[in-house]
Amino acid sequence: MKKHNFSAGPSILPRPAIESAAQAVLDLNGIGLSVLEISHRSKDFEAVLDEAVALFRELLGIPQGYSVLFLGGGASMQFCMVPFNLLETKAGYVNTGVWARKALKEAKLFGEVETVASSEDRNFSYIPKGFAIPTDLDYLHITTNNTIFGTEYRGDLDSPVTLVADMSSDILSRPVDVSKYGLIYGGAQKNLGPAGVTFVIVRNDILGKVSRAIPTMLDYRTHIEGGSMFNTPPVFPIYVLRETLRWLKSIGGVPAIQKLNEEKAALLYNEIDRNPLFQGTAAVEDRSLMNVSFVYSEEHKELDPNAFLDFAKERGMVGVKGHRLVGGFRASLYNAMPKESVQALVDAMQEFEKLYY
Repeated sequence: MKKHNFSAGPSILPRPAIESAAQAVLDLNGIGLSVLEISHRSKDFEAVLDEAVALFRELLGIPQGYSVLFLGGGASMQFCMVPFNLLETKAGYVNTGVWARKALKEAKLFGEVETVASSEDRNFSYIPKGFAIPTDLDYLHITTNNTIFGTEYRGDLDSPVTLVADMSSDILSRPVDVSKYGLIYGGAQKNLGPAGVTFVIVRNDILGKVSRAIPTMLDYRTHIEGGSMFNTPPVFPIYVLRETLRWLKSIGGVPAIQKLNEEKAALLYNEIDRNPLFQGTAAVEDRSLMNVSFVYSEEHKELDPNAFLDFAKERGMVGVKGHRLVGGFRASLYNAMPKESVQALVDAMQEFEKLYY
């Protein structure tokens, strides 16, 4: 039976990237060694890293004056690295969900933090809009997509202060004007590769402005100077990331994937809105293209959630159980998710409707 992987992360990867990675585990480029055992200082890996950086720059249109880093670990480390490097007096955070709140909490260890806007009053079901951004902030931090609650910024925020964004779950899914940001970061395990590597895009001129001493390993300048190799980088995750970027370029880059992502999301949201058994949880104007959260409708909330989960599982659906903070169901539609899988989920919802409505 064909599997349809809607997991929120680690998540589906492009098949060409998986096949290339599988071959590289056995023998990288015919050198007789596995990618898992080569030196990170070898010419073979340096070529991988250099191409990954170049493709990232090309696909996102990253301007001059910005550095691209691929660091070990997860994006949560950036919750402390960002304020360590940037917070001198006061920072602002927009609280739109669990991960935004965690970043905000960590920043409070380094200085004054202001919650500039929040959607917590309605269980993070919308993106705050029209709020004033204080001009005395060292930076403003936003989380562009919320995997749990299914909301997303659909465009770039205009900010009078340095803008920092966690783009873990929507990087490369839509065009981004990088010049509007001072720093962008995220874990790779949604749209880029397996867990274990974090990307950072940072404008060089915002660094070196804080008065505190920064531990060497937590100083962005250390990794810029070392070319992401101050310590041993996550070789295999970076290899898979490079293969994913190659795949994205081959299908037309970010404009092409944005069109496909909009089609996939529309297909599923239209069914949620049509099907009397289900309803969405996010404000319509802020619905995420990456993570679709939905529950049983009010008229049918007495249905056992496992009824649909088991029904979908029998038809090859994987990872559609909603997060405990929202309940119900969640389908993650990352870049590598084929439209055919979304149609399969829609078909399952329609079959389920015939049984219970």
